[in-house]
Amino acid sequence: MKHFFQAFWLKWKLVLLPLLIKWGILGAGAVALLDSSTIPVPMDALIAVWVWKDQGHFWAYCVLAAAGSAVGGLLPYALGRAGGELFILKRVNREHYERMKLRFEKQEFLAMAIPSAMPPPTPWKAFVFAAGVFEMRVVPFMLAVFTGRMVRWLVLSLLVIKLGPEALGVVQHHALTGLLVVFGVTLAGFGIWWMRKRRRGEIRLDA
Repeated sequence: MKHFFQAFWLKWKLVLLPLLIKWGILGAGAVALLDSSTIPVPMDALIAVWVWKDQGHFWAYCVLAAAGSAVGGLLPYALGRAGGELFILKRVNREHYERMKLRFEKQEFLAMAIPSAMPPPTPWKAFVFAAGVFEMRVVPFMLAVFTGRMVRWLVLSLLVIKLGPEALGVVQHHALTGLLVVFGVTLAGFGIWWMRKRRRGEIRLDA
């Protein structure tokens, strides 16, 4: 089995990944979908390559990749929703589980958007799994993932255009600054989402 996965990974790196890179903008969406659902892929490095080669369409790579990530995340989300509660309850008691659930429900958008905006080694799939376990609705879940990923890759793309491919190293070595920027922009996105919900009557302050 070990040799099978080694052979698959080698084929992925030498054959499949270069093919998807040649697809350009559509490839960004496809690779992001695979990365979020099953196969880990160095998305930041790929985004940097795509944007550097096609700077005029940097926004399109970010949009397609963010959308692909939101769609791909539905798989670990569905696994969490299907049986994740029992998985977590085997590791924590019911009281702790309920506290976790309450904290997540109070700030579910930020709880999903901020990890989506952070670079590795953030355990992103763990947050996606938790979103399924705590029954976050699908549309807000996908919107939070899309927002976080979009912010992350837009910041990276602008740095790549300004500094070149080495911007990837800048992002990795200044994670704290990146976190503050991402948090601020994500918070603004959350505010817009919250206001729309309130106008539609889906959020009540006197509940």
